[in-house]
Amino acid sequence: MQQAARRTYNEAFSEDLYQNLLASIEKDFPGELDFRVAESPVFVPLSLKKKLIEACESFIDIMASDDFKNNTDRAIPPAQRVPNENQHPSFLAIDFAICKNDQDELEPQLIELQGFPSLMAYQAYLSELFKFHAPIPESFNYAFGVSTYEEYMESLRELIVGNEAPENVILLEIYPEQQKTRVDFAVTERMLGVKAVCYTELIKEGRKLFYEKDGKKIQVRRIYNRLIFDDLTNFPNLKSDYVFTDDVDVTWVGHPNWFFRISKYTLPLFRSPYVPETKFLSDYQGNFPDDLDNYVLKPLFSFAGTGVQLHVKRDELVGITDPENYILQKKVNYEPVVQAPDGLVKCEIRMLYIWPDDAKRPQLLTSLSRLSRGEMIGVRFNKDFTWVGGSAAFYEN
Repeated sequence: MQQAARRTYNEAFSEDLYQNLLASIEKDFPGELDFRVAESPVFVPLSLKKKLIEACESFIDIMASDDFKNNTDRAIPPAQRVPNENQHPSFLAIDFAICKNDQDELEPQLIELQGFPSLMAYQAYLSELFKFHAPIPESFNYAFGVSTYEEYMESLRELIVGNEAPENVILLEIYPEQQKTRVDFAVTERMLGVKAVCYTELIKEGRKLFYEKDGKKIQVRRIYNRLIFDDLTNFPNLKSDYVFTDDVDVTWVGHPNWFFRISKYTLPLFRSPYVPETKFLSDYQGNFPDDLDNYVLKPLFSFAGTGVQLHVKRDELVGITDPENYILQKKVNYEPVVQAPDGLVKCEIRMLYIWPDDAKRPQLLTSLSRLSRGEMIGVRFNKDFTWVGGSAAFYEN
């Protein structure tokens, strides 16, 4: 997108450069990378950087308001409400499509947002790898509010580990060794000393939780939560001492309730030039738009693109028995803006924030980018393409 940086990168690019970057990941974390890394990072020009931050801060104004929790209580399924919720999320992930407006200028359009951590450790690691293997201009940075990788690590350590010993903090997932994002778990453990622990391995004694390490029982005092508890319904035969709705003596870093509060449920609350028209399906009361081809249907309680309907039919909408659990969102036109050797590629940028408990507002820390040639951004829509997949983003100063 920033043309000078793009030209410099593309002129230096080779298949060897790309393979050497992948080989570095495999050397550092053997067998852990389970998704496609794009051949290039995204170079974000200053004008678009300002719009991305402006959009995010306007959403944060709403999320930081006194009445936000009351307005989002219905988002939490009653059977999945977890005790000891804090006042605000520990993480924000805000996804934008990169589009063009009527003035032919690049602008972000909100796609989704989550009160849930993303690839917080891996993104810094990957960005540093790009800096090592490729010509990244010194006038571009991947992080905000910190100047070095060490400062980045310290920001995450203060939030996730806090004042506890790393062994008393766990990254919680379900079968973490099987997750496609497990490379981030490995980077997190190397960066912070925090181990990924499966939900089934937790031991509950009274109000305390433990896990076993080297034959010893270790108390869990803080949970860096990467488990989407709705996913547990896919494993009906799971057995565990701990039920996630139990009231236990742990501090959540990324409390599970915020996954629901800040989600697709939140989108209809925003009014902004950076937000495509979004309404709960129930708000239409059967009077759906005539141009349904220009809308996408999304279930509230799903993730990773599951259940999204790109081609909406009126009969399908009429047949939905719980319209309050769906949103209808106007489609956005992703502008192909990243110049690959064989054409232009579409781009999505996810802005990643951390939010310490004692802070009034979150801190923008970094971002990730995803490149696509398919109908949607996700991996299954981009099979057999090059210059697609997850990557880093570098911002013009």
